[in-house]
Amino acid sequence: MNFGRLITAMVTPFNETGQIDYEKTEKLVEYLLANGTEAIVVNGTTGESPTLTHEEKLQLIQYVVKVVNKRVPIIAGTGSNNTYASLELTKQVESFGVDAIMLVCPYYNKPSQRGIYEHFKTIAEATKLPIMLYNIPGRTGVNMLPETIIELAKINNIVCVKEASGNLDAMTKIIRETPSNFSLYSGDDSLTLPILAIGGAGVVSVASHIIGKEMQQMIFQFLSGNVVDAAYQHQDLLPLMQSLFIAPNPTPVKAALNYVGIDTGSVRLPLVPLTETEEKVLKEELYKVKQTYNVG
Repeated sequence: MNFGRLITAMVTPFNETGQIDYEKTEKLVEYLLANGTEAIVVNGTTGESPTLTHEEKLQLIQYVVKVVNKRVPIIAGTGSNNTYASLELTKQVESFGVDAIMLVCPYYNKPSQRGIYEHFKTIAEATKLPIMLYNIPGRTGVNMLPETIIELAKINNIVCVKEASGNLDAMTKIIRETPSNFSLYSGDDSLTLPILAIGGAGVVSVASHIIGKEMQQMIFQFLSGNVVDAAYQHQDLLPLMQSLFIAPNPTPVKAALNYVGIDTGSVRLPLVPLTETEEKVLKEELYKVKQTYNVG
């Protein structure tokens, strides 16, 4: 299953008191849809899901589904390191009209590969929704091996994986040994072009909040056979992509959105705003891209 080439893992806008700001959320959704986003992940790590209450998650997912109104697919982040809590949240969002769910590899518990398999299998068997697996060992402390993903891909409603291991060899194996209707998405903006080159479907992106149209153009150039132009564009965009991770995500991208006039508020503890030095680096890279592509 394919959700398009450019999926945005959406930030969660907050107001001055740190509560979800639904007016800002609606404006952000409209901005993303106008700037290249083909699907939206809501309540992912970029949406600060670890700091949202269960009730906030339900309200946010339901609200975004309503605002989007079937214009693009909505993928709800319902994963955690608690299998049955993830299953319960998944069942609750089914009735909201989401198009799929994203399940992160269980963090902190450090399960075995067999445990990882059984975790995802148990949730998959309890829902009819399509499932995007999410492998991000840098945050979870455990790497879901290609063999595990290949085995999970045999389950009908497990349709794709967001791969943020950074291992192109492992990704090549996954793409080669999974069914043709199973998709692999980059979980790292900076690897979008390399992953397209090995047969990946696209990217679940943070940078698309700021350079969605430019990333779409790069993807289009590559798929049209203009690989040299795509490579040049990748080279232009890479420093900004890297600066958007100068501090823990989503702190830099929220700051960048505010710089370009899309108010999403600050971050919740334990995340903190950028330092002056970090702000300076981010603003410099935004300025360079703006000079080239007229962003913001």
